Amino acid sequence: MSGPLAGIRVLELQGMGPLPFVGMLLSDLGADVVRIDRVGPRTEALVEHEPVARGRRSVALDLKNPAGVETLLRLCESADALIEGFRPGVAERLGIGPVACAARNPRLVYGRMTGWGQEGPLAQTAGHDINYIALAGALHGIGPSDRPVPPGNVVGDFAGGGMLLALGVVSALLEAKSSGRGQVIDAAIVDGAALFTTAIHELISSGEWSEERGSNVLDGGAAYYDVYETADHRFVTIGALESRFYDDLCTRLGVVLDRTDDASARAGFTQLFASRTQQEWCDLLEGTDACFAPVLTPTEATKHPANLARDVFVEVGGVIQPAPAPRFSRTPSHIPPPGVGPGTNTRAVLGDWGIDAAEIETLLATGAVSQRPLEPAHEGEH
Repeated sequence: MSGPLAGIRVLELQGMGPLPFVGMLLSDLGADVVRIDRVGPRTEALVEHEPVARGRRSVALDLKNPAGVETLLRLCESADALIEGFRPGVAERLGIGPVACAARNPRLVYGRMTGWGQEGPLAQTAGHDINYIALAGALHGIGPSDRPVPPGNVVGDFAGGGMLLALGVVSALLEAKSSGRGQVIDAAIVDGAALFTTAIHELISSGEWSEERGSNVLDGGAAYYDVYETADHRFVTIGALESRFYDDLCTRLGVVLDRTDDASARAGFTQLFASRTQQEWCDLLEGTDACFAPVLTPTEATKHPANLARDVFVEVGGVIQPAPAPRFSRTPSHIPPPGVGPGTNTRAVLGDWGIDAAEIETLLATGAVSQRPLEPAHEGEH
């Protein structure tokens, strides 16, 4: 492995959404992340084709089998961190909660991902991204004036939850180097989503933000910071917040539009951008200080010259996907290998982490762990 986290060992208990994203981030940065999958039938899509599964090996354990639990606890003895995304209390009931793991390895960093947090009146209730960002106040300002619009699951699951836990794990690992002690990280998606509204709360406190959606500079309330339709029914964005950028935009467009007269400026921009295609506007405005960019589909983004020049996207296992980030001058991350099926690396990982071959075979024979090759999709499955 290469990257700034090379030499760090992380156990990732099988989960959904933001948890495998955290595993991907840590693996991209060089950590040896081992995904602990469940023993049993595979119900998900082939993980080797999922970008968030890249870069990790897999061990299949039966955590309802005492020998499977003991195996995980033994792996904890050699790990630097463990991440899980169970509802509060589930890991404890399985016998793999923070106390049990710390008893084997006091230096272990134990990262927990939930929607509502480990405590509080909502801790045991179900939810999804849209619910978390709604309660955090992040969803309110997204969308047109008549209704909020959920922005996929980017703001909550991946930014608010995944990035927060990844930062928490790395911070706790850094602290553990000096203290010699691990700790538990409670990363709630609602907490992270709330953090992303910090700038809005600053504007509220200074009287510069209205809670009427679509009436603020950054939420579509300003003509010079908005999305406009083009002649081919595509869209472009302008973000000319500063006067000098606004002046540059108008000069390149060949118009004089009063920045302080929002209705007039909006009408002018709307009519003007509707007169040419998206590509024509790109030819005129891209690469200038007009603060312009086209609205691209995810597929188009992988082919844009600026993204190609920086290798923002890479091919892993035949799938185009975002490259590891951020970039490091001395310990760069390399393109990760594709994901593998559950249990593909059980023998190899257990051996690498200190369990002898005879014991591995006993565990396999009892069903506490499972070793299996990649399984092809059945006919008709995609």
